[in-house]
Amino acid sequence: MDIENLIVFLVVGLVAGWLAGMVVKGKGQGLVVDLVVGVVGAVFGGWLFDVLGIRLGAGMVGAVITALIGAIVLLGLLKLIKK
Repeated sequence: MDIENLIVFLVVGLVAGWLAGMVVKGKGQGLVVDLVVGVVGAVFGGWLFDVLGIRLGAGMVGAVITALIGAIVLLGLLKLIKK
């Protein structure tokens, strides 16, 4: 992975993590936590959609939607585990 792809991946993760925090908790959780949740959510969402055979399209929009859904599912699972 070159530096440009890494930067795009981190930006997508940050946006997705922030959006997921807004959806699940009503606010972002801070830069570092949003980034971690978004990146992990992007990996999880990519894996989950691959297993299910779902393709949301190529490009930045598809990547953000995939990461957002993965991050929301991740935050939902973490919320269930905490209870």
